Amino acid sequence: MSATEHETGQESSLDLSEKGLKDGKPIALDRRLFMQFMAYGGCQHPAPAVKALEHAGVDGALYLDVNDPVGIGLVVMSEDPDYFVGPLRALLNAPPFVSMTRKPDFDMLGRTYTLGYEPDLEDALFAKPRAKVTNAKFPWAVWYPLQRAKSFQTLPAAKQRQILGEHGSLAKRFGFAGLAADIRLACHGLDKHDNDFIIGLLGPQLYPLSAVVQEMRKTEQTSQYLTSLGPFFVGKVAWQSASPAGGADA
Repeated sequence: MSATEHETGQESSLDLSEKGLKDGKPIALDRRLFMQFMAYGGCQHPAPAVKALEHAGVDGALYLDVNDPVGIGLVVMSEDPDYFVGPLRALLNAPPFVSMTRKPDFDMLGRTYTLGYEPDLEDALFAKPRAKVTNAKFPWAVWYPLQRAKSFQTLPAAKQRQILGEHGSLAKRFGFAGLAADIRLACHGLDKHDNDFIIGLLGPQLYPLSAVVQEMRKTEQTSQYLTSLGPFFVGKVAWQSASPAGGADA
């Protein structure tokens, strides 16, 4: 066998699918949802942007920037990464977006992922994230990237699970109370600042989203194993695409 054939054989044996666990048996799905976030200034009136997004059939949400009276934020979802350099690129190079001022500090691109124990991969990778972004009951949003300290990867697996479990329990408490829903995206190699994850905090009120970040400061992961958080985009929904069936209470 030639070197090329040997390399091809190795590549074909790589399993990059997302993993789960159903009825005690491993399951896998080689698909995931990509999300891109971007922010603009110079948008005094969001109505033309909303009209353009609806006309183009964009799957996502448009936010009014709390910290900029003429600012907006846009999150767009697609399973196909070609969408972002094709139809979406064309949309953003046409009015009204082409006349706005892009804020590159807020550029984020990530993908949904699993932890290995999810019983329904379609739900975890597609349905739930989409439902949260498009949930009319979640008008407030905080989006930000984070960079995990490289030393985290050298910890024993049991210690990593303990640290992540503490973080996860906090999110569940706010979620069960109906105060906040979170979206976690991996952005390894997709972020210009070498961030590892993108977080979206969504909810009916703004204060609980701030409280989530405040509580996270006390966790071992944030206090000892994160090197950076932010910048933070804070906004309120001006438009959402249609929510998937059954997603109203995600």
